[in-house]
Amino acid sequence: MKITEEKIMEGIKFVIDDSGHRTAVQIDLNLYGELWEDLYDNLIARMREDEPRETLQSVKERLSKDGKLKT
Repeated sequence: MKITEEKIMEGIKFVIDDSGHRTAVQIDLNLYGELWEDLYDNLIARMREDEPRETLQSVKERLSKDGKLKT
């Protein structure tokens, strides 16, 4: 398998396989570090969207009980 790069814009490169399909992207973090952080945060939120929720009040109570939050 031969992999080539396709440069669309400054700081962004797509990795292309033999079939011409984009398989990965390289992002220059010096140029787009903040954008990457936003994208990463969004991906984490989507991965966790089905996890059980906990109310702020229950978190405060648990932390207070554990001595990690002073009331």
